[in-house]
Amino acid sequence: MAPSKARQRKLARAKLDRQMARRAAKERRRRRLGAITAISVVVLLGAGVAVWALGVFDRDEDSTEAGGESCAWTTQSAADSSRDVGQPPTENIPSEGTRPATITFNSLAPVTATLNITDAPCSVASFTYLAGRQYFDNSKCTEITEEGALHCGDLTGDGLGGPTYTYWDENVPAATDPSAPPSGSVTPAYPAGTIALTSPTPGQNGSQFLIFFKDFNPATPQYPIIGSVATGLETVQEIGKTETVANEAGEKVVPKSDVLITSLTVGEVGATAAPPAPAASASTAS
Repeated sequence: MAPSKARQRKLARAKLDRQMARRAAKERRRRRLGAITAISVVVLLGAGVAVWALGVFDRDEDSTEAGGESCAWTTQSAADSSRDVGQPPTENIPSEGTRPATITFNSLAPVTATLNITDAPCSVASFTYLAGRQYFDNSKCTEITEEGALHCGDLTGDGLGGPTYTYWDENVPAATDPSAPPSGSVTPAYPAGTIALTSPTPGQNGSQFLIFFKDFNPATPQYPIIGSVATGLETVQEIGKTETVANEAGEKVVPKSDVLITSLTVGEVGATAAPPAPAASASTAS
């Protein structure tokens, strides 16, 4: 019997945490070195020269370039469970604002979502890139998880499906403090409507994602949040009622009737989603 996905995540978490810590430490050293270098320039060249070097006297608007986030994509070897659609750009990624997304399941009413660029710029950039290549169109959501979410974006259905690149976690909710006094109004880490990434190996995200149809509040959150449902949560909740059967690991999470993403589109930064008109039928069966 294959180990459950929860166990796979647990076994891989320690290794990925160490890798992420090393990468974070390297980035902090790089920034400190950059700051020290900048200070040295000011001291050596003098305040007047430094001001000139920083461009205070050169404000030609035509020469101004739009800034943006830099994202790193880790190339993965092509396998039976991967689909090669290239990689997103690495530079000048939008770093603030939101993008609208529209997801249509089977012939149900469409679901619109707001993707959070500010808190997850690289994650949203990847999601947008894949959607622009129709990566998700006509793909099945392979699980209705025990945590209360639709598990989508795994094109092979084996838990390993994804593109030929991965990227690091962004915007993972903070762990619950067990010593904190109980609160009468606790906000769950993943409220109903949350859209979050999931992957067979933590910290190596690809195309797989979750749409929560009920609140989920684990002691140690592990899913990076990329957005939330704006309209159509009732559609996701209706799909969440679909009867499930057991997978190879004995987990009763596989939808008995196919849950199909017929289309998934992402709009421009700052735009508002305009959902298409729903089809006449409202069955979750394909």
